[in-house]
Amino acid sequence: MRSRFFSLFDYFLFFAVLSLLIIGILFIYSSAIDANGELPSLPWYKQEYIKQIIYGVTGIILVFALALFDYRKTKKFCLWFYIALVVVLLLTRLFGTESNNAKSWINFGLFTIQPAEFCKILYIFFLAWFLEKTEKMNELKRFVIALCSLFLPVGLILIQPDMGTASVFIPIFLIMCFFAGVPLKYIFLCLGTGVLTILITILPVWESMILKKDITILNVLTDLKLRLILISTFGFIAILCLVGYLLFKKKYYYWIAYVTGIISVSLAASILLGKLMKDYQIMRLIIFINPDVDPLKSGWNIIQAKIAIGSGNIFGRGFLQGSQSHLDYLPEQSTDFIFCILAEEWGFLGGLFVFACYFIIFWRSFVCIRRTKDIFGSYIACGIASMFAYHFFINVGMVMGIMPITGIPLLFLSYGGSSLWMSMMAIGILQSINLRRLEIH
Repeated sequence: MRSRFFSLFDYFLFFAVLSLLIIGILFIYSSAIDANGELPSLPWYKQEYIKQIIYGVTGIILVFALALFDYRKTKKFCLWFYIALVVVLLLTRLFGTESNNAKSWINFGLFTIQPAEFCKILYIFFLAWFLEKTEKMNELKRFVIALCSLFLPVGLILIQPDMGTASVFIPIFLIMCFFAGVPLKYIFLCLGTGVLTILITILPVWESMILKKDITILNVLTDLKLRLILISTFGFIAILCLVGYLLFKKKYYYWIAYVTGIISVSLAASILLGKLMKDYQIMRLIIFINPDVDPLKSGWNIIQAKIAIGSGNIFGRGFLQGSQSHLDYLPEQSTDFIFCILAEEWGFLGGLFVFACYFIIFWRSFVCIRRTKDIFGSYIACGIASMFAYHFFINVGMVMGIMPITGIPLLFLSYGGSSLWMSMMAIGILQSINLRRLEIH
């Protein structure tokens, strides 16, 4: 095992992660420096960069421990993983500690954890097990059961409320289903319904805050009675066309039912989403379209983030020389907006190096998926790669103003024990799959 470990261990993946981890600690330190160039007067064990070093060292231990562990032994426990994640999320909602208007944390005295972070890994294992187990099942039945398994964890995280973390489960689900051979029409059914639901939810606010004039056709989205009539109409058309397809086998009946079904469900879901979403969450979607709508409040974060990134130019201002972070213009600067500090102090070249490290992680994840002979392992690797990619593109896109602000950390760089441990566990699992890629269990 020792010789195989050293010959099959993915050093590219490990050193890319290690580089990001070190860079993250450096800029968590930088984020704490004030305008006078001093750290806050806190005990050493309360300094964020010290805690991140501890999280990082223990995270590296997790990588090697999980790499040595045979991931295939977990297969018989995957259903229990799903039950455990549901129970943990319920307990978090009932007894968790509130922070930033969300009950997402459990306090253990010496430290707090965010259980939803670890639930991502549990769900990936469960879905990988389910997709492998049901490869010969009817395609529609397989997809519907898998989709139902998504609703419970996402719903429990949404009521915390933590929309950013809940959103991570969706690309994991869709990409794993696609990789498992689920037909694209089912995947686009979910994707189309989700996107249309969000658009319908924010359109009335967009009309009043950005367009600032009345559009008659949008009245159906503000009048509940009109919306219910519309839902019933599109729903009736969808059912009628579905019956027509079953009777006459004409494809155009199927596609009319497909489109009208998406519209009907989206209209209905937008009512529920509108009640679940807080005002500040809707504003995040609005300021993504136009930050100048509320430049001193909701739009402040994205405006300052763009200023920080732009001021870095090619080579940056120099380490610890950033003005936006040290003058406290940047919000959540050690967590969600840490890339802004890096871009300001290390410039375009520093950002490019970070991008290269993430590219290596994606590349090695894909290599792991392609090389492993175990279907269960390839599904797990696919889920982990999807999670890494979503976190990266959403967080970097968010600080650049090309994606909505969702409160998603930049894995390996952002401060936080739960997200870092979860990320390092995911890397350890990838290494475990890679070390056993030639074996058929």
